[in-house]
Parts: sequence; structure tokens; C-alpha cells
Amino acid sequence: MLVSKEWLSDFVKVDLPVEELAEKITRSGIEIEEIIDYTKDIKNLVVGYVESKEKHPDADKLNVCQVNVGEETLQIVCGAPNVDAGQHVIVCLPGGRLLGGIKIKKAKLRGVESNGMICSLGELGINSNLIPEDYAQGIYVFSDQVTPGTSALEALSLADEVMEFGLTPNRSDCMSMVGSAYETSALYEETISFPNVEIHETNENASDYISINIEDESLNPYYAARIVKNVKIGPSPAYIQGRLIKAGIRPINNVVDVSNYVMLEYGQPLHMFDYDQLGSKSIVVRNAHQDEMMTTLDDQERKLTSEDIVITNGTKPVALAGVMGGDFSEVTDKTVNVLIEAAMFAPLNIRKTASRLNLRSESSSRFEKGVAAEFVEEALNRAAYLLQENAQGEVLSGIVSAGKLPEFTKHVEITVDDINGLIGFEISNTEIKAIFDRLGFESKVDGDNFNVVVPSRRGDISIKEDLVEEVARIYGYDELPATLPVTKTNKQVGLTDYQIKRRQIKALLQGYGLNQAITYALVSKEKATQFALKTAETTKLLMPMSEDHAELRQSLIPHLVDVVKYNNARQMKNVAFYEVGNVFYQNGTDTLPSEEERVAGIITGEVMPSYHQGKKENVDFFHVKGIVEAISERIGIPFKYVRSTDELLHPGRSADIYVGEVKVGIIGQLHPSFEDANDLNETYVFELDLKQLLNDVQGQILYTMIPKFPGTSRDIAIEVPRNEDTGKYIELIESIDHKLLQSAKVFDVYQGEHIAEDKKSVAIRMEFLNPVQTLTDEDIKPIYDKVIVSLEQNGAKLRG
Repeated sequence: MLVSKEWLSDFVKVDLPVEELAEKITRSGIEIEEIIDYTKDIKNLVVGYVESKEKHPDADKLNVCQVNVGEETLQIVCGAPNVDAGQHVIVCLPGGRLLGGIKIKKAKLRGVESNGMICSLGELGINSNLIPEDYAQGIYVFSDQVTPGTSALEALSLADEVMEFGLTPNRSDCMSMVGSAYETSALYEETISFPNVEIHETNENASDYISINIEDESLNPYYAARIVKNVKIGPSPAYIQGRLIKAGIRPINNVVDVSNYVMLEYGQPLHMFDYDQLGSKSIVVRNAHQDEMMTTLDDQERKLTSEDIVITNGTKPVALAGVMGGDFSEVTDKTVNVLIEAAMFAPLNIRKTASRLNLRSESSSRFEKGVAAEFVEEALNRAAYLLQENAQGEVLSGIVSAGKLPEFTKHVEITVDDINGLIGFEISNTEIKAIFDRLGFESKVDGDNFNVVVPSRRGDISIKEDLVEEVARIYGYDELPATLPVTKTNKQVGLTDYQIKRRQIKALLQGYGLNQAITYALVSKEKATQFALKTAETTKLLMPMSEDHAELRQSLIPHLVDVVKYNNARQMKNVAFYEVGNVFYQNGTDTLPSEEERVAGIITGEVMPSYHQGKKENVDFFHVKGIVEAISERIGIPFKYVRSTDELLHPGRSADIYVGEVKVGIIGQLHPSFEDANDLNETYVFELDLKQLLNDVQGQILYTMIPKFPGTSRDIAIEVPRNEDTGKYIELIESIDHKLLQSAKVFDVYQGEHIAEDKKSVAIRMEFLNPVQTLTDEDIKPIYDKVIVSLEQNGAKLRG
């Protein structure tokens, strides 16, 4: 379930950053798998009004538009086929940005000045399968009047962050905005506001237009309908379209959109029939006949079984209950009168039908988990209200129904001892009752006994253990006191998380052939600040034994260099050492220096001598980087590499290591002059700040299934300035931020013939993967094109 923070605020006011809200919800038992920020990378996006449109003098497919953007009118050249005067459109102003960091500048297109860009929804990062069909091949046009100059993201309801709820099957109540609001309300003790359902009914009775008959109420306990006449089909308001898009549903028109919108609000699926195409004034719900045929909305002819439930006009099926409607009764642009269906169906039958026909949908996923009886008629009235407001529909009087709604509540009895006995500490009955009230559960208290009234929306609660879980999670798992098991000793046993990870790093380095060294913490004044990761005063001894041991070190590397010198002088040319030890930073004259643990390594000579094969391979930068990358993978923290400016490291073969914006290490070859001064051959070093890397306890490791579908790759070669970091272009590609783009890596750098002296050729391989289906060229091409545009806008030239 995709839950919009902007939409959620209509129900319950929680003025908090979305990350904090997501963390709270996750800790209460519903995992937030992802937060989607629709404002990411987007800047200076406003609503514009197209005052006029003229053909471009030198381009058949371009138009020159005068666009009112509030404070001024801009001339914008637009190539969209559907742009026209009188439209309210999305405009990215000069200096603005679109998805992927694409900057919009003033430019001349075929000699005509263009000051901005009229945008499509795709350029805002909306997937093509969610863009309304009318705007799939062009710019987006607002269906309602919007003041020019206002924020386009706000007008589209896209100035928002969306949380993806990772729901377990028992929490189907949160497959709706109302259910998510109840959950948020319970966590923050905020009141809930419900949507408007104030209907102005006409004098005509809906019962004069339709009757309903249910043949088997065990399969269809309740079926209700309303009639809305004289609807005017058109696009939905922008806020409805935006909210549907954020929920992963493509807007169709103002009638069909209402059914999806209300389903998301209440978790109650609805169906809209073109009343005039039903073919009768009777709705009959029955089992399908064995091998009965019907054509569904997707134009597929389906063979049904006797386990399927069908909605019929008394003769033939007009819809497959809870799964999909029939083709001839669907709402079209010619629809005038609408019948709205709201019902409850047997979950098992819906599940079997959807699985057998491979027709899993938002609707069937809710029906097969069970819908709340309390929201069936509420959702029906809400849909009628929205058709009244957005389609100028006339709502006929009354609800026509058959069957009986199940009970809205159930009773569960529990005692304070039941709760405290399972939780493991004492919670008062006052606190317990307050938690039930926050959850929206009525409770009758008799001493320490509770009779809890559970609403139908919480179908997962039926026994007292379920209530204990609710009390614990709303009270807060983090608030439960930590206790140790009763043992014969009070001493804490076992390694800490930090100690475990430090041992793993040492074992990893030893596995790569590095030997452990242990060196003095005292160094000479000259070496005290060499290779230090940060700048600070050194700590000096008042009475040093020698000048070589006068100050506390700020890096492990200087003494490791001495270790290599010692071994080289004794004919040990191929050496690899690591050390785990403390460095020291002065905090002022009146305080002790701070100690920070580091791990450092040094390697020189041949990697793996192979005399019997006559082969040898000298250590290089990438060999050492591979070791550092292995540490990164082992501790689960990705590293970023930035060209180093350390004067003791080779200027072209060294890098600073960052985690986020924090520098955590260095890696590279020692500067040739430093090597000569210490009589060393080509030598490589690295050092990492263990305090920064290991102090944060890592969470649970999340595994993903091995993809069932093959990936693919695309190679590009670009010509860039020779002194430019190639990592810049990898970052540009990765900033496209598309789920199908898995990685981008440099596999070749060429300088020489056919390349200018101040240029170099960089070959990059991009890996693509779609874990849910086989990739096609059509999937990759838009991403590839965005990559090329981004690279060219940043000075790269694509080589043929």
C-alpha cells in the first residue's frame, strides 16, 4: 500500500518529517519499505497559462507559445503535439531542474528564443503506465482552472512524500487511507477527520430503476447499489489524478477514478456500471455456470467455473464479482447514467477466481482478505458524493440492497493479568484503557476485566492474545524495559557488535594475505600528522625517551612504512601488513586526548609470485581497492571515493574515502618522492576510521530473491577532458535514479591516437535489470536517452 503523507494529512494531522513518521510506524509493527519523494531533484516548477500559440518559422513540429507564469509572460518553444492556447500547463522556469538533475536554461531552438520548458508528467518522474492516456504522448494539461505562477507540484498533489507499507496479510485494514489514519492516530493520539459524504438526493427513487437478488448469501452476504443520473464524463480534478498516480493507479475519467479513489480511501472496492448498457432493471448475483463464457474489460473471453461469483442482469454476466467488470457495461465517454456497486463477497472464492484467471488486482487483493462491513455503505455514499461534485451527477434517493451486513463489531474479553503476564511487566488498567481508546476500540471496564469492542475493520483481532499484541506495540516496543535472563552470574557475556565486526575485518585481511603488525603509538614530530584523516593538535610527551618517540600518532601508516622498510632491507620485497590500533587527537591543554581506533594496511611487491609458470603480478591500486571494497561489503556500508589531495600520496592513484559526507579513510600509492626518500618500490596503503564505521549497530540484513529474469547491459564511450575525474560521470549516470538501472562502471580509459591531447576516452558499462519481467529495448531506451542527455549537458561527448 502506497500511503501519501499529503493525503494522510486530510485524515489526521501529524506535522512531522516523513522519515520520523515512517520510523514510528515501522517500530509499531508495519514496515515502511520505501519512501518516495516526488519533489526530489525538481526545482522552479510552476503552473503556466498558454496565452497564444504560433508555428515555429523554421520547424514544422515546433510551436512558439506565449505562457503566463504569474509575474511575467515567457516565450517558450514547445514540440508537444497537444499544446494549444487556453491551456493551463506545467512549466519549468529557467534555472529550474527536472528529474535526474536536468537543468533548464534559456536557449535558442532553431533561432527562436525559448525561456523555459512546458513539461509532461514523464519529465516529473511519473511512470508511463500511470500517465493519463490523453497526455501519454504530450504535455500534461490541467482539467481545472489553476492560478498561473502557483506551484505545479502542489497543484498536482505531487509536493509530497509517499510511504510504501510492507503489509502482512493480517493487516488488511491498512490497505486504505482510513485504516492508515487509524494507525497513525493511535500512535500519536490525534483525532481523525472523515471525508465528506453529504449527498443531495433527488425526488426519484433508486428502487424504481433497479432491483437486487442474491441467490447464495454465503458467497455474497450483502450487495448495495446507488443510481447517479446525468453524469458528465471528463477528466478528474488534478488532486484526484495526482493521488491516484501516487497510489500506482492510472487516472481514466472522473467516474472510473471515483471508484478507485474511494477504494483507496476506505479499502472498499466499488464497481461503476453504465446503467443504460446493463440490459435490464435487475441485478442477480449467483454462481457462474460450469464453462459459462463472458468477456471481461480487457477484451479477453473467460471460461468460468461453478466456484466463480458473477453479477448478472438476470440473464448473462455483466461482471466477475470482485475481480473485473464485463466489456459491454463499462463506463465510456458516452455514459450518462451510472450504477455504483458496493458489496461483500466470499474471500476464498475471489482468491480462487483471481488466481485461476491470473487477474489479481487492487480490488481482488482487498476482497480476498476481507473488507470491513462498517465501510460498505459509507464508501457507496462517498462515491455518490464525488460523482455529484465532480461529474455533476444527480443522486437518486435511497440505497437499493439485498442480503444483510455482518456485525460491525465483535467482543473480546481480557484481563490486566492476561496482558501483563504476556508482556512481562506491569501496565495499569488506566494505561490499557487509554491504548484501546487510541485504537478506536470501545472497552467496558469491570475492575481488572475488559470487554473490548473490536470494529470490523480490524479483522485480525479475534482472541485476547491479539489484544496483548496491540497493547505492546502501541505502548512502544522500545519502551518495554530491558531485562537479563536469570543466571548464576551477573557478568555480561559475549562480544559486542563492535567487537564482532572488528574481528571480522581482521579475519578478512588475514584471508587476503596480510600479516598483522603491532607498532608503537609514539612517533617523531615529523611523522605525527602524516596521513592524518583530520586536522588537530598533536599530543606531545613532556619527557620523551627519544625524538623518534616524542608524540602520539594521528595515523597508523607512518610506522607501517617503517615495517616495510625493515623487511625490504632484509630481502623481503613482497610484503603485506595490516594494523588495528588507536590514534590520538588533542582536545585542549586541560583534557585528555581522544582515542580513535583505525585499521590500516600496506602492500608492496608481487601479489602472488608464480615461479613455476613464469608469471608475476605486481600490486596496483585496484588490488588494494578490492581489499577495501571487501571491508565495505563485510560491514554493509558503501564507500564513495574522491580524488585525494594528500601531498604524501600519488596525485593520480589515490582517493579519500567517504561515507555520505563524512571522510572515513584514505587509499592510494605513496608519492614517488616519498617512496624514494624511504627507499621503497611502488607501495600502496589504506587507512579506515573504525570508530566511524563500526559504532553504528547494523540492523537486520535484508535479502532479495535471485531475479528470475535476465539482465542486460549497454556500453557507451565518451570523450571528456583528460584532467576530469571519471567518477563524476558515474555519479551523473547513477543520479538518473531509475529502478531498472542497477549500476554503472568504467571498464576502459584510453588516451592516445585519434584522441585530442587534452582529452581521454572513457568506456562505461551500464547494467539493467527488471526483477519482475524480461527487459525490452523500449524499457531501456528512455533511461539510456536520459543518460546521454545528462552526460552531454555536463561536457561529455558521445563517441561513435
